[in-house]
Amino acid sequence: MTQPRKLHIGTFLAGTGSNMASWRHPHAVPDGAMNLKYYQTLTRRAEAAKLDFAFFGDGLYISEKSHPNFLNRFEPVTLLAALAGITTNIGLVATLSTTYSEPFTVARQFATVDHLSSGRAGWNIVTSPLEGSALNYSKPAHPEHDLRYRMAHEYLEVVKGLWDSWEDDAFVRDKASGMFFDPAKLHRVNYQGEFFSVQGPLNISRSPQGWPVLFQAGSSEAGRAFAAQHAEAIFTNQSTFVDAAQFYRDVKGRAVQCGRRPEDLVICPGCSPIVGRTQAEAEEKYYEIASLVNVTDALHYLGRYFNDIDFGQFALDAPFPELGDFGRNGWESTTDRIKQLARDEHLTLRQMALRMTTPRSAFVGTPTHIADTMQAWFEAGAVDGFMLSSAVLPDGLLDFIDHVVPILQERDLFRTEYESDTLRGNLGLPKPENRFVPAAEQEACPMAVAAHA
Repeated sequence: MTQPRKLHIGTFLAGTGSNMASWRHPHAVPDGAMNLKYYQTLTRRAEAAKLDFAFFGDGLYISEKSHPNFLNRFEPVTLLAALAGITTNIGLVATLSTTYSEPFTVARQFATVDHLSSGRAGWNIVTSPLEGSALNYSKPAHPEHDLRYRMAHEYLEVVKGLWDSWEDDAFVRDKASGMFFDPAKLHRVNYQGEFFSVQGPLNISRSPQGWPVLFQAGSSEAGRAFAAQHAEAIFTNQSTFVDAAQFYRDVKGRAVQCGRRPEDLVICPGCSPIVGRTQAEAEEKYYEIASLVNVTDALHYLGRYFNDIDFGQFALDAPFPELGDFGRNGWESTTDRIKQLARDEHLTLRQMALRMTTPRSAFVGTPTHIADTMQAWFEAGAVDGFMLSSAVLPDGLLDFIDHVVPILQERDLFRTEYESDTLRGNLGLPKPENRFVPAAEQEACPMAVAAHA
């Protein structure tokens, strides 16, 4: 008998929270982004609530205008290794750039974390939107947006091949015969491409999941094509039901064109719940958080999406400035959405800046209201689950765990026990076949061909 679908819920643990002034909140732990015991506590609480995964973001360039959590934070893959030993079931996901790292090193890092966690690692694949990143990696210039995705396609082919270097049972370790490994089950990727040349094999065995789960967050045209071919779980920023449903249909359809099944891809839009005993209390919490940010900091935060443009040069209470294509070599889908929202709602620069620091969503209200909204989106086929991105931590996460999760469980929409001891198992994703083990040839993905054209 087929089990009913259940929501998948992960949580973004970003220091003091997504709001850039969250560190000022009375309940915030100001050094949260560099506090291991704090992260251990939050991750354990998320695991006790049976959330699918804890996610840790990253970036490679900062300035004085950066989000306070970005100025001083752990390298996330190292943090996953530290958390692997104090957790048992929850997935552990980290961001790492394909533009500013080597495939062999990254394949080895994530395979190691997958082994350390007994199959709970996930990699959020990014191409690095900030132009300043090139300055930290001895590069003459930051590659343009679509070129970064072309590089990422090739990068993933290399990494996947490296992860398949060893068949699952390659290491025999037979003391009597003296055979440590079966040479027939060792494979070199021998990749020669436009951007990378890698022989292999990887010097670590195939991990418990085959590969760590591949996450991706891009919503641009190039990002969607990349997700359709490679991603197994997607974070998105669609904040309305209509946008979420459109994105869901589009990316699932592209995946099918790539020869994949719709269920091979888990789509979880970001969700910033603010929970109150009453709607009025939730609204009060929202305005308390919004009031933490001064407009100068809000302009700086907004400017980061546009490669640190100085918005101070524009009139605060005039319409949002006309920027043309400026910013499209960074967070292309985000900057396009900002400009479109400003036009649609006739927002001033001040209003847009404050809106970006404290986004208003459909998930502000009572526990029942939030559970109802999640259920409606899920049952209407707009999402497979949600990525919690709390404006303020720990309050946002703990309020959701304590008051919303029990309602979802009572409605049989969310698990009461983990289904598996791996992240793939809990997300309902299959273990990938080893490409070097004889199998039927698969047709080339048309979306990949289009992306390289």
